[in-house]
Amino acid sequence: MSDETPIICVKGLKNSFGNQIVHDDLDLEVFKGEILGVVGGSGTGKSVLMRSIIGLQIPDEGEIEVFGEPIIGRDLEETVDVRKRWGVLFQGGALFSTLTVAENVQVPLKEFYPRLSQQLLDEIAAYKVVMTGLPVDAGPKYPAELSGGMKKRAGLARALALDPELLFLDEPTAGLDPIGAARFDELTKSLRDTLGLTVFLITHDLDTLYAICDRVAVLADKKVIAVGTIPELLALDHPWIEEYFKGPRGRMAALTEERQHGKKSEVTR
Repeated sequence: MSDETPIICVKGLKNSFGNQIVHDDLDLEVFKGEILGVVGGSGTGKSVLMRSIIGLQIPDEGEIEVFGEPIIGRDLEETVDVRKRWGVLFQGGALFSTLTVAENVQVPLKEFYPRLSQQLLDEIAAYKVVMTGLPVDAGPKYPAELSGGMKKRAGLARALALDPELLFLDEPTAGLDPIGAARFDELTKSLRDTLGLTVFLITHDLDTLYAICDRVAVLADKKVIAVGTIPELLALDHPWIEEYFKGPRGRMAALTEERQHGKKSEVTR
């Protein structure tokens, strides 16, 4: 799945809001080709970490490199070549309500490639819409006309508009029913395998972690306390990890994985 090339490298990250310290000396590496799940309790700064990596949050201290390029302390113009190489699906899809699905997909294309013809923009948007499993007739629709699951897929289509190498997904299955969430997981894994993507995935969905994540990073105590496969995390002695993975929902997710793949989990042994 992955090689040893770090696509994202975070060192000594500190983020605070007033007197509240969210991250303190946080380190993390994400490797090429992997789906990395990022989990943590409420207030541990999962989204703040993602926003720091993509340059929307200015940290107090630390270093962040993406594709070997420093992100902190550089303006948007200086990082334009790096930003072209990633796509972002924010929570809820974050679609522009006054634009159609197709027009939403075209937003990053118009930003980075303003000379593209409208015909080519329409063709690219139509292709990305279908790629994410939406019906062809979804393109002319507005976000208000879409279901929750369709909005997520439309947001994903926009995130894929520039053919990125790196994909950031912030709680992509939140609010979806179990069937819709499982289908979105399958789509994410299929896109990773087909397009060779690296995926930074924030989630609280244990089924997602078991189904598609190669490794999981755990945020607690203002830093990443552990990164590894689920079996590796289960071997650690930390109260939050114990409660999260070995609680009722964790056991249910492990059982689901066992039924699908026939592997006995540490949680259910």
